[in-house]
Amino acid sequence: MATAVRSLPTFENTYARALEELVLPWRADEAPNAQGLLLNAGLARELGFDVDALATPEGVQLLIGHGLPEEATPVAMAYAGHQFGGYSPRLGDGRALLLGEVVDASGQRRDLHLKGSGRTPFARGGDGKAAVGPMLREYLVSEAMHALGIPTTRSLAVVATGEEVVRETMLPGAVLSRVAASHIRVGTFQYALRAGGPELVKRLADYAIDRHYPEVREAGNPYLAFFDQVLQAQASLVARWMLVGFVHGVMNTDNMAISGETIDYGPCAFMDAFDPATVFSSIDQGGRYAFGNQPTIATWNLARLAECLVTVVDEDHKQAIEQLTAVLETFPVRFHETWLPGQLAKLGIAEGRDGDDELINALLKAMHDNGVDHTSLYRALATALRGDDAPVRALFVSETDVDEWLERWRRRLDAEGRDVAEVADAMDRVNPIYVPRNHLVEDALAMATAGDMSSFSTLLHVVSRPFEERPGLEDHAKPAADGDGPYVTYCGT
Repeated sequence: MATAVRSLPTFENTYARALEELVLPWRADEAPNAQGLLLNAGLARELGFDVDALATPEGVQLLIGHGLPEEATPVAMAYAGHQFGGYSPRLGDGRALLLGEVVDASGQRRDLHLKGSGRTPFARGGDGKAAVGPMLREYLVSEAMHALGIPTTRSLAVVATGEEVVRETMLPGAVLSRVAASHIRVGTFQYALRAGGPELVKRLADYAIDRHYPEVREAGNPYLAFFDQVLQAQASLVARWMLVGFVHGVMNTDNMAISGETIDYGPCAFMDAFDPATVFSSIDQGGRYAFGNQPTIATWNLARLAECLVTVVDEDHKQAIEQLTAVLETFPVRFHETWLPGQLAKLGIAEGRDGDDELINALLKAMHDNGVDHTSLYRALATALRGDDAPVRALFVSETDVDEWLERWRRRLDAEGRDVAEVADAMDRVNPIYVPRNHLVEDALAMATAGDMSSFSTLLHVVSRPFEERPGLEDHAKPAADGDGPYVTYCGT
């Protein structure tokens, strides 16, 4: 039945039509008492929606998968994945649906996808539902990442279903509508290899190339060039995570998007005190997905993608493996090509020179040794350039460590001969003062779960403008108080 919502974008389904072996037509569960909690008006306009219409009861139903236009064909997407290193051959959208694709105002094709819309045949015993808290978390953190300039899926809306879901306690249910360049994952290729062999892998790769990396069609070996482009996108993405202290928390192969966007915000968080061993996920007992392990895990995941592409890269499998391995081994260099300039920019250094790596590593070691808050430190360095060292020195237990490093840093900046005020301003443009502080996120989610969205709305407003210091928001720029204990997140399933 056609929807009554006005000014809808055209829903397309190129993925489902091209790769029917990788989807299962399905419908979202009914939620007759659904109420909108959040709507991303700016994103809705980008996609061609009538914002006012989405706020109506009909619009809210559309945001949970009902009253769709006739051309929409919702599907659950199939994929496999290595979860904490163990292979699961059949995962898929157990509580999610791809409603379709829309072409946004810039001409980019984007998926419109639901999470928490009910059980599908991929549910693996789960209830198919989602609670308000985890869906608001994904909305908040994905929008914060977007504001930080980090490639990410976006959140369009959170709708309360009016139902309760069973977790440790009874919790109010919700559905998240999210938007992505696509939801093709490393795990999608793993599933395709098992389900259809090289022919299906080739068709999936052809689709992914046409959608994300059409320029590689001109390469001598487009499938090898495709792998190269995916690796480049992931190396850059993970480097950007590291620059802002972000810990994804669950870097399974089914949570790595071919497009290079951050996807699936479950047990994710931003570090307070700098520590490469930082882990937030309640189930990551061995620290597999710790902050400092993220580049290594990304490489490991890409090796699983390479295994899927062997047969399409070259009929001579030995030759294919050698070529793919040669690309894979460039990951550390590609990562460094984003990470080093990013670190230099955070320190106000315009042009890299020999010795900069050592300067950066000395700072990171001092931060780790002194338990220094990651976000606060980089922001305070600009204040030091403006003549006040006190905020930086106050972050360190050992003032000797910081004083020696500050002297070295100032000598390095002096060598460039730039205006100090301009350097400090440039640093403020790349070093956020506000990130989703973990204790504030938890407080806001607890209040929202109880029906009070005020703290969440404030926090969303703050992290949507992360570089702009504003009066009255001092508490949003501070880490949790000492003694609060380690922060732990849960996937919400």
